[in-house]
Amino acid sequence: MNYFDLDHWQEIWAALSRNRLRTFLTAFGVFWGIFLLVLLLGAGNGLANGVNAGFAGSATNSFFCWGMRTSKPYAGLQAGRSIEFDNEDWKAIVAQVPDAKVVAPRLQMGGWRGGANIVRGIETGSFSVMGDMPEIQTIQSLGVDRGRFLNRNDITEKRKVAVIGRKVYETLFEPDENPLTGRIRINGVDFEVVGTFRSRQSGGNAERDAETVFVPFTTYQQAFNAINQVNWFAVTSKDGVPVSEIEKQVLDLLRQRHKVAPDDRRGIGNFNLEKEYQKIQGLFTGITLLMWIVGVGTLAAGAIGVSNIMLIIVRERTKEIGIRRAVGATPWKVQGQIVTEAVILTLASGLLGLAAAVGLLELVSSLLPAASGTGEPQMFQRPGVDLSAGIQAVLVLVVSGTLAGFAPARRAVAINPVVALRSE
Repeated sequence: MNYFDLDHWQEIWAALSRNRLRTFLTAFGVFWGIFLLVLLLGAGNGLANGVNAGFAGSATNSFFCWGMRTSKPYAGLQAGRSIEFDNEDWKAIVAQVPDAKVVAPRLQMGGWRGGANIVRGIETGSFSVMGDMPEIQTIQSLGVDRGRFLNRNDITEKRKVAVIGRKVYETLFEPDENPLTGRIRINGVDFEVVGTFRSRQSGGNAERDAETVFVPFTTYQQAFNAINQVNWFAVTSKDGVPVSEIEKQVLDLLRQRHKVAPDDRRGIGNFNLEKEYQKIQGLFTGITLLMWIVGVGTLAAGAIGVSNIMLIIVRERTKEIGIRRAVGATPWKVQGQIVTEAVILTLASGLLGLAAAVGLLELVSSLLPAASGTGEPQMFQRPGVDLSAGIQAVLVLVVSGTLAGFAPARRAVAINPVVALRSE
């Protein structure tokens, strides 16, 4: 069969345009199927991009642990003891857990979600104050806007310096004022502002970061009467080592040091970011699979419509098919022509649906800024599909068209040439 024969394509157009409403409705089924498929995939990617932006720069191979109250008696000690970490725990983890890449002790004024009044001149506000090591910048995904973050000299020299979040700056400083020339007072102690930071997380985590002040861990211990105290630890594993292994080693070590029963899950609290990240990735894998099922199911309904219209077209062209068979057209050529027509109808309407969906996603993407005016990522951003998804959609269209034309093609070759020539 000559695919470049103009008469052949004119015949296809004549057959499809003989009943334009019927052809349009059939093509619309395929159009809507591929449009819905690509739109769902693009929306899923937009949601995944927004959620993954919250992890951007964060150490997903990390976990956190903090002291709580024991729920079981152990080693002659009563239940209900308060577990409090110290510097010796920090040294023990570093010495006895060699696969731990970063072990960052942390202090927080007022405890979890606690805060402190911070004053600058006549301005005041209640914000979270963290005593941290410089490594927390990579663990918690923080980007410096102006100045610098904490460094090793701040730790060793116990410098009274602070790095402030966006909300802290907006509350204590005038608009467009340079914060690096200012000082703030935390619980009566003056600190020099050496930098401002933005959070790369989203949602509530970003808001909490914006209301946070970071000071050197050693300075916090000295300035706020927290000598030899540690509220919690942030720990990351070395490359290639699952953080769950490090988590078990650290928790076992801390339980041993503080005489917490091995099966007491309330004595020491913990949060594994790697597990949460894997759960989210698994969730999006399931969402993507569901979107493919819904989209392909809708597309299949359109393909069935194409198959039905091709059956009708075959019946209307019975005499034409009989003439072709009579002059020597092989069954393979007749089948190829019918399948080609089905593929053309499916592919043309599907490509229009693909183009419409991509265009709509691009329009939505252009209306959604990659980040809000505060600098934090949004929960939904850059919806769209990549080239591989587009190629997969086109392949689905070709396969759908081929399958849609298979039954009509079998019917066409089953027509008896003599009977076909007598039909009107």
